[in-house]
Amino acid sequence: MRVRLTIGRLAEAAGVGVETVRFYQRSKLLTEPKRPPSGYREYSQADVQRIRFIKRAQTLGFNLDDTVGLLKLDGPQTCDLP
Repeated sequence: MRVRLTIGRLAEAAGVGVETVRFYQRSKLLTEPKRPPSGYREYSQADVQRIRFIKRAQTLGFNLDDTVGLLKLDGPQTCDLP
C-alpha cells in the first residue's frame, strides 16, 4: 500500500515543522509535488526519509550546502574501474 501524506502529516512523520518543509522546498533540498485536482499536494515515505536524512546531516555538523552535495550522491552512479 502506497502512503500519501499531506504537508502536515509529512512534517509530523519527519519530526519537523511545516515551515521547515517549505524552507527545504525553497532551498531545493526537497521537491515540491504538483498540485493534483484535489488541491492537496501529496508526499511519500521517501520524502519523510529525505527530511530525516537532512536533519541527521545537520546534527552531524553538515551545513545545508554540504547536505546538497551529500544528497547528490544518492542515485545511479557510474564508476569506471580498470
